[in-house]
Amino acid sequence: MNDRSQKLLQIRPEIPSAKILPNMSEEERFQNKTLRPVIKLQNGLLLASFQNYIVKGKNSFYSLSLENRLGYIINAIQKDIKYRNSLKGMIIGQFTLEEYETYIKNSSALNKRMMNMVIKRLQDQIQYFEDGVLA
Repeated sequence: MNDRSQKLLQIRPEIPSAKILPNMSEEERFQNKTLRPVIKLQNGLLLASFQNYIVKGKNSFYSLSLENRLGYIINAIQKDIKYRNSLKGMIIGQFTLEEYETYIKNSSALNKRMMNMVIKRLQDQIQYFEDGVLA
């Protein structure tokens, strides 16, 4: 393992609930071992990125009901290809070379997991975006 990989792994938060079990699929193992810690590490950047997305969308997010705001997050990530690719880059850029090699073997399924996790994380922190105030 090279120096970059070691440093990336050192700065990642530990997630005790993200268990690695012998009977897990390779995708689930990758999700718990790599995606969860990387997405948690990148949380501040993901929040800032979505805040910027709201502003670029003329702040229409703020006129929506809570239910529609949750849908807005889903729509932004699922339908806006440029934005989704930007989010993927924020996460994939934190992979070690070994993790990237695992990722490219099944990138389609892992991208789906990754984006679902980002959607959930943004929705769970929706109060961060209240009234356009950065928390």
